[in-house]
Amino acid sequence: MTEALKAPLTVEFPFTRSLGPVQSAFLTGLRERVVLGVRGVDGRVLVPPVEYDPVTADEIGDLVEVAPTGTVTTWAWNHAPRHGQPLATPFAWVLVRLDGADTALLHALDVPGPEHVRTGARVRIRWADQRAGAITDIACFEPHDGEPAGTAGHTGAFHDPVTGIVAPARLDYTYSPGRAQSAYIHALAEHRTVGERCPACRKVYVPPRGACPTCGVATSEQVEVGPRGTVTTFCIVNIKAKNLDIEVPYVYAHIALDGADLALHGRIGGIPYDQVRMGLRVEPVWTEDGRYPDHYRPTGEPDAAYDTYKELL
Repeated sequence: MTEALKAPLTVEFPFTRSLGPVQSAFLTGLRERVVLGVRGVDGRVLVPPVEYDPVTADEIGDLVEVAPTGTVTTWAWNHAPRHGQPLATPFAWVLVRLDGADTALLHALDVPGPEHVRTGARVRIRWADQRAGAITDIACFEPHDGEPAGTAGHTGAFHDPVTGIVAPARLDYTYSPGRAQSAYIHALAEHRTVGERCPACRKVYVPPRGACPTCGVATSEQVEVGPRGTVTTFCIVNIKAKNLDIEVPYVYAHIALDGADLALHGRIGGIPYDQVRMGLRVEPVWTEDGRYPDHYRPTGEPDAAYDTYKELL
């Protein structure tokens, strides 16, 4: 049996959002070392602020400044900080109810060990040296033995308010493709493309999934397909992706390899993007290390007739 593979995988993208007046005031306030909450319909001060009352769903916008000091309401120790977290050394995740607020804010508490944190502990904000209008303007919390800090009664009106943010989203995990796709990847290293045939409907699926998505039965019979195939559908990409060294525009297509009953994804090269078409016959161009197809290029054959791939659209 082919050894199942596993490897670390990172999914990362920037998330861009615009801000309404409440979130704009909150993040702009952090930039100016001011913490703002919002008063709910029942009179409670909510920090972080929300735009709609959590009980009545009414729109709210009565901003209230609260203190940068507060009390830990609950906590959990983080012994192994991950990429992008507030601190690189072990720290406590804490919910802090700031003085003047009725709800708690989640952030990091910088202490040497779990024996230095407890529910009811007094803490204060440690501001970041460089602030731009984001939750990261709070570098973390730190222990505080003094009196509650005062407030200036800020109204939430700022010069040059923050109106939008770009927040990176990232997920790190270990991925295992399983038996069927491990065999598929091993075959690619030999410049072969293999799928698996369903014992019931006899369709050949590439890449194989270990089970037929139509019949729901396990698959194990390997079938070599391709290497040539037919473009079934495609799109023209005009937005350059981060960390992808491909100039736009380029074409990404569904390609039905000869002998397969499911089209796979692949980039089309070796032809102007505006000449790619349905029915175009293509073949793989392998990466320099020969581990997988870098892209597909035209074979020079006549285009495939529509009837030969219409069921694979």
